[in-house]
Amino acid sequence: MSAGHTPIPVYWAIAANSLIAVAKFVAAFFTGSSSMLSEAFHSVVDMGNEALLLLGLKRSGRRADDRHPFGYGQEIYFWGLVVAMLLFAVGGGLSLYEGVMHIRNPEPLREPIWNYWVLGIAFVAEGASWVIAVRALMKNRKPGESWLSTFQRSKDPSVFVVLAEDTAALLGIIVALLGVVIAITFNAPAVDGIASIVIGLILISVASLLVYEARALVMGESVDPAIVSSVRALAASDKDVQGVPRLLTIQMGPTTFS
Repeated sequence: MSAGHTPIPVYWAIAANSLIAVAKFVAAFFTGSSSMLSEAFHSVVDMGNEALLLLGLKRSGRRADDRHPFGYGQEIYFWGLVVAMLLFAVGGGLSLYEGVMHIRNPEPLREPIWNYWVLGIAFVAEGASWVIAVRALMKNRKPGESWLSTFQRSKDPSVFVVLAEDTAALLGIIVALLGVVIAITFNAPAVDGIASIVIGLILISVASLLVYEARALVMGESVDPAIVSSVRALAASDKDVQGVPRLLTIQMGPTTFS
């Protein structure tokens, strides 16, 4: 793991999703809820994704060698891309499949109180993980900068990936709750399947955003414009330098660049 970099948001997300996944599977078993089963799949995928992020952070901290003279810092971006693709294919795909199957063969929900308790616990746990990820992201926020701009500017997958996953999880919990309430209130079990499909679309949308962000970093994105400007100013301050028309930079890891 890179020196001085402790992925607190990742650890919190793994702890939260471990608890939540077990609770969701139990609730899905007792209630027969399609949206709850989709949420359980989502939590399991998130756990695996966060484990891959930890793997990427560990491997990216290896020392430079003859084979990789600039180090292994960019490996975290590769694993961030893998995480996004898994969220898209496994999380989104399973949710869509489960939703379609439930619509074709709707079954009345049983003992919905399980869903309410589990979704409430999940919202609190995911909310705590989300707050930690937001705080980590906001440490690099510039004055007057929007949250979205800070997110797009972030170079640390252990922060922006976790934040995106937690956001998708919170939205999914809300959709699952609405699906259960409507299905029970109007005796329309197919609505639970529709909620599962909506959860799948949320996951696919968030995963697409993460693929876009990770792709740019894997390809060798330039460093933050503010850093480029400061390096250019430093070079221009040398009396022997006539000008710096073009400065080539590349982000080598969350905290390193060349």
